[in-house]
Amino acid sequence: MNAVPEHFRLDLRDHVATILFDRPDRLNAFTRSMARDLVALFDRIDVDDDIRVVIITGAGRAFCAGADLSAAGSSLSTRQPDAGEVDWSGPENRDFGGLISLRIYDCLKPVIVAFNGSAAGMGVTMALAADFRLAAQDAKFALPFTRRGIVPESASSWFLPRIVGLPTALEWMLTGATFPASEALAKGLVRSLHPVDELIPAARALAATISANAAPVSVALTRQMLWQSMGMLHPMEAHRIESRGIHARARAGDMAEGVDSFLAKRMPDFPDRVSRDMPDFFPWSQPVHFCDPA
Repeated sequence: MNAVPEHFRLDLRDHVATILFDRPDRLNAFTRSMARDLVALFDRIDVDDDIRVVIITGAGRAFCAGADLSAAGSSLSTRQPDAGEVDWSGPENRDFGGLISLRIYDCLKPVIVAFNGSAAGMGVTMALAADFRLAAQDAKFALPFTRRGIVPESASSWFLPRIVGLPTALEWMLTGATFPASEALAKGLVRSLHPVDELIPAARALAATISANAAPVSVALTRQMLWQSMGMLHPMEAHRIESRGIHARARAGDMAEGVDSFLAKRMPDFPDRVSRDMPDFFPWSQPVHFCDPA
């Protein structure tokens, strides 16, 4: 891969890309430029067939304190133009946490977030599009938007109720109160809790289970099938996509290898690659274009 942008570190091992937020002096608070850089990293990861799983974590004692509210770091601290002056056609005036969430949503590789410490605001919400979230036992979480006089971002008003249910999403969002990792686990925000020194090994073990055993093209398709089904109005929509997927995969080299390796009781070596072997019906959804909300 090319040079890694400032405030990030990237470790590539055993088909796993680990992205480390590396701004510990600011509790890994995000700026718009960092958001653009993270989106670009995911663009690079999607086309690298050696990468099969992504882990995201933070340096220091926090995962991410949210958007950087300093004068240099956040558009929230500068004069906002009147709605009629805003050009909504490009990304510059959009919530930059949402740019991250939507890019993770579109990712063709599974994404694991390892909350090494506390997370607030977009430090929580940009992680909602990940497939798995693990946390250190002493991590704390907060969604303090109403306490800052703003509203949810990172498309969290769509993601959060689908993950934890509407009543919990309302309580966390409307109160803005801090809650412990134990509550995050009980409500389904995170998959598991770990001593902080065991967190990354646990994330890597989960990643290895996927990267060593599952066909990358099947993983990419399955990930998108499950996420996109959240917006389907009838199971027939899922049935149509599954039927096309089964037909395409049954003719691919991966299926023969999957069956042969199972019968021979050996580890699979799947030949198909995400960069070249996605079926011709993918993507099956029409792109959603950003438009003026007014």
